[in-house]
Amino acid sequence: MSDIDMPTDPASRWEWIKYQLRVRGTSMAELARQLEVTDRAIRNAKSTPYPRIERSLADALSLDPADIWPERWNADGTPHRQRPGRAEINTSYSKDTGLYPVGHCKAVRSA
Repeated sequence: MSDIDMPTDPASRWEWIKYQLRVRGTSMAELARQLEVTDRAIRNAKSTPYPRIERSLADALSLDPADIWPERWNADGTPHRQRPGRAEINTSYSKDTGLYPVGHCKAVRSA
């Protein structure tokens, strides 16, 4: 696919992405289910850099993320970071999963 086929305007580009997914027999909702994220997380990639979702969308279209979002990706294929020292996956979040439930501060009154 040439870059001429892909719109440069972000709103048009998003519609192009949705169209290309439909042509390939999938949708953003299906991609969200596969990634176990909400459909809102997929839509956030329209306006906000979201490397994990961008990679997944690009994989579904058989493209590199830098081909779709050149303004968000470096030439070497790494995401352009606004906060370079921040990890892509927050390790403290994994503590709050079902394996490590968050405690509550409510006191139980006995009758």
